Amino acid sequence: MDHLFQGFLDSNKESYIVRLLSKEDMSQLQQLQELVVDTLTEKKNLQPLTYEELDYILTGNGLMIGAFTAKGLIAFRALLVPPIDEEHLGLDVGLEAQELPQVIYQEISNVHPDYRGNRLQQTLAHLVMQELGELDQRFTYVACTVAPFNIPSLKDKFKQGMEIAALNIKYVDQLRYIFLKRLEGDGGGGEISEILRVPMEDVECQQALLHEGWRGISLEEDDGGYRVLYVRRESMG
Repeated sequence: MDHLFQGFLDSNKESYIVRLLSKEDMSQLQQLQELVVDTLTEKKNLQPLTYEELDYILTGNGLMIGAFTAKGLIAFRALLVPPIDEEHLGLDVGLEAQELPQVIYQEISNVHPDYRGNRLQQTLAHLVMQELGELDQRFTYVACTVAPFNIPSLKDKFKQGMEIAALNIKYVDQLRYIFLKRLEGDGGGGEISEILRVPMEDVECQQALLHEGWRGISLEEDDGGYRVLYVRRESMG
């Protein structure tokens, strides 16, 4: 099968390839996801994909890529074309109904615990967004959810130029940041006119700012805690 990328791990120079995944990879996908969930100290930080969700993506409703060494699958990353329903993230961030079909979700990203620290999450993020351009359907936005205090995942999203556009309850009872990025252009939408740094645990303040059109653009460590850097832009009025 053709691969998208071939590289070497930083830690031990072991070679790996990245390729598109198919239903034939389902058992390896499920095994890796279970392993990643088992090693999490905060289980609520990750919303694992069910068999049905994995199957939905692998049967033409998005795309999934995986990194393999000689030992098997060590990391994967997924994009999902979501159904248009009342849970659609576009509604959380204030998109119009006609814009919802133009949103693709950046879904789960899993790295085998033994292979962390090799920048696989970054590499796969870059490659999966490149592959997005190969799909027949065109998308204007990419969106995703991240749990507060899931620091590696938050840093990953900010590094990709995604911004926090909402902070809402999702998945029945889980508080989640909702990230959004416009795929064409700078996505910035105007000069920054104000900046605020808000402690991550201050949910109400962040929600109030987001309702007023502020956006979270980066993360700062502060006395053992974390602050989110929020900006207001001129064109937001």
